[in-house]
Amino acid sequence: MCLLAACAVRHATAPRLPNVGVARVDITPDYPIRLTGFAVRKTESEGIAQRIHAKALAIGTDVEGPAVLVTVDNLGVSDAIRTELLRRLADTRLTHDRLAICSSHTHSAPMIAGVAPNIFMADLPPDQQSRVALYTRELTFKLEQVIRAALADRRPSRVEWTQGKVGFAMNRRGKPIAPVDHDLPVLRIVAPEGIVRAVFISYACHCVTLGLNTVHGDWAGSAQLALEADHPGAIALVAIGCGADQNPNKRGTPDLADAQGREIANEVKRLFPGPWKELSTTLTARTKRIELDFDKLPTRAEWEALATNKAQQISYHAKKNLARLNHGEALPAKLPYLVQTWTFGPNLALVFLPGEVVVDYGLRLKREFDHTRLWVHGYSNDDPCYIPSERVLQEGGYEGGGAMVYYDQPTKFAPGLENKIVGAVHQLLPRDFLSKNTNAPAATAPRAGDLQSPS
Repeated sequence: MCLLAACAVRHATAPRLPNVGVARVDITPDYPIRLTGFAVRKTESEGIAQRIHAKALAIGTDVEGPAVLVTVDNLGVSDAIRTELLRRLADTRLTHDRLAICSSHTHSAPMIAGVAPNIFMADLPPDQQSRVALYTRELTFKLEQVIRAALADRRPSRVEWTQGKVGFAMNRRGKPIAPVDHDLPVLRIVAPEGIVRAVFISYACHCVTLGLNTVHGDWAGSAQLALEADHPGAIALVAIGCGADQNPNKRGTPDLADAQGREIANEVKRLFPGPWKELSTTLTARTKRIELDFDKLPTRAEWEALATNKAQQISYHAKKNLARLNHGEALPAKLPYLVQTWTFGPNLALVFLPGEVVVDYGLRLKREFDHTRLWVHGYSNDDPCYIPSERVLQEGGYEGGGAMVYYDQPTKFAPGLENKIVGAVHQLLPRDFLSKNTNAPAATAPRAGDLQSPS
């Protein structure tokens, strides 16, 4: 675990700077383990191509109540882990509203309990399952430690943000409407003497450049390394926007992941001279837990028919649900869903949405709110399944419902989830963040030759 600072930036010291701490911890397993994200992997990991990390940014004093943002190089962190962390951290001033955990969704990190449990379409052998359970415990402990380290590291610093653009994300669905979001929001933490302590970015794109059976942070991990090389001593944090239906336009080798990470870092380097917007006001955090309705559940007879389906992912999922029914369990009709917002006065609003959120959400929120002051994250605080928009739900396909079997959800969503989620954001954010320009920003269509099948 490291607490580091470097890279000078000249700036006049502002009065009453926020107290900010930053920390990181290595979460690379030192034993073979199943890597999650791709069903085609049939064995445990075969080595380490790039080390993976969790990093934490703590903002605010104990008097006002600190807010902590954690980034994790993995497929997703469950609500159960977040709940356990809050229990363990009860001796701190950290509260439910003020903890945000953002996963990079790399498909080259260890499986953890409770996230995409059906990904391999079969029960894991007991020895492999025991290592998944072990790693889940180790990860939870390390997340607790990195949060405590960031809280202990707090000292006066400038918090500044800006936005750029990076173009390698493409819509992978291949439909007539194929929007993308190329925004690159950037936040930096600068010590009073001008030393850059941390750089935090997010980008709406799947971490699926790589599909090998070695541990790797994918393009997000490579972006962290490139950012830290450009700003020696600073800690780089990378999260993901609403990129569930977005893939890198080139995939295959670690060199490609490094090139995409370098593209991110180069855009940050271009932005670094400024201008930056300083966030000096107290952070306000709010949450709202809503329920998203599932569509009509299959009958027992329908489950029995699905259990004989030739597609292994469908039959395995059906057999698990039949076993639940045989044990007298009721299948869920709704999915609990936590919507979270942070605001820095009138200057910036951050939105954190759980799960694999498609790009329509980010674009819609940036139309309905002032996109120059809005930062939207997916893969936050839980990873229960894909979160389609009404358009994607109606179109169907992998993101529209086909992937629910891998997440062990009973069926696809019923119509109406998009307005519930967006409505919750409207309830949480102050009205002065609402957009005064109904035309911004428009979706950008990718080139037809860039379209690829989903993973």
